Amino acid sequence: MTTEVEEGRTARKRRQIVDAARAVFLRNGYVGASMDEVAALASVSKQTVYKHFTDKEQLFTHLILATTAELDGLARAIAATLGDGDDLAEDLGRLARLFLDALLQPDVLRLRRLIIAEADRFPDLGRTWYEQGFERVLETLVTCFERLAARGHLHLDDPRLAADHLMGLLLWIPVNRAMFCGGEAGAPTGAERDRLAAAAVTTFLRAYG
Repeated sequence: MTTEVEEGRTARKRRQIVDAARAVFLRNGYVGASMDEVAALASVSKQTVYKHFTDKEQLFTHLILATTAELDGLARAIAATLGDGDDLAEDLGRLARLFLDALLQPDVLRLRRLIIAEADRFPDLGRTWYEQGFERVLETLVTCFERLAARGHLHLDDPRLAADHLMGLLLWIPVNRAMFCGGEAGAPTGAERDRLAAAAVTTFLRAYG
């Protein structure tokens, strides 16, 4: 019978493998990644890697889909920030800054590049990641916008389009710049993020406030 100690050891090794795979895939891409390199970085044998994941494709799929859980924090932040406050501009500004900080993290940008690069090879995986990740965040924002509209704080004909507009205003400039420039070159400073967040909220409220 498997003991709790053995189960804990197995779970730790699996986490080691996934963490190592994330580093390897983000650095080398799917084609350039190898199970040997994952095993070496995880400090486990190659046989141990295959015991948890049958091949590189299964490991890659697990890694990408597991990252959708990381966006749950953004969904919770939306619900908490756009709650019952009376200053919508302030609440939206705080939320906008949070989005910028979360989505401009270097590893998040690398993951985005990786998913886009492999979209033709794994179209269903890219679609599932979008639906379970960013789409879920948008739906939370839509729900909050509907509630704000019911209280008279927003004027909306299409809450989903309004949510897309806010995200577009906020992310178009910094994300595109960071995606094309790579590394830290395209990352906006703290002061620039404040400016981008404020400008996006001001423009959004002129249209929907």
